[in-house]
Amino acid sequence: MTDAKQQLIDFISAEAVFHGDFTLTSGKKASYYIDLRKVSLDARVAPLIGQVMTELIAGVPDVYAVGGLTMGADPIAAAVLHQSAALGKGYHAFVVRKEPKDHGRGKQVEGPDLAGKRVIVLEDTSTTGGSPLKAIEALEKVGADVVAVAVVVDRDTGAQQVIEAAGYPYLYAIGLSDLGLAP
Repeated sequence: MTDAKQQLIDFISAEAVFHGDFTLTSGKKASYYIDLRKVSLDARVAPLIGQVMTELIAGVPDVYAVGGLTMGADPIAAAVLHQSAALGKGYHAFVVRKEPKDHGRGKQVEGPDLAGKRVIVLEDTSTTGGSPLKAIEALEKVGADVVAVAVVVDRDTGAQQVIEAAGYPYLYAIGLSDLGLAP
């Protein structure tokens, strides 16, 4: 395990894992909640996220851009954009709105033109796989070639199986066992 990954695990464990009674996106109950925005928007942690995620996706050839459904994916994409530039990879970033804008150019996918480009959908935490699939649907409408889904923390609640059943490779940087949590 890299030093950056261990530091990221330590920050997430200390500052983004909350214990109590929570309802997840799936409607299921959980005794803990992982709120990655507590760390993905933190100047100490964002560079670590960028480094860990850039390393995670480095093996996927010819990736042009990364991003995902707003809000969870936005800081992850920004971190990867900056760290990949610093590491010489130069991934561009994009944002997928939940719905197309009802004004201006009416776009749902913001950022560079992705038609014919290889992209990776990012997510902060994944529970059901619904957010990445919604992003994929919008990206395919603009002609992007989605080559993988990459998640910072996988909750081990079925998202991987849903994404892979839809035909996309699923990568994740940190699992529940890394955080000392049980599924």
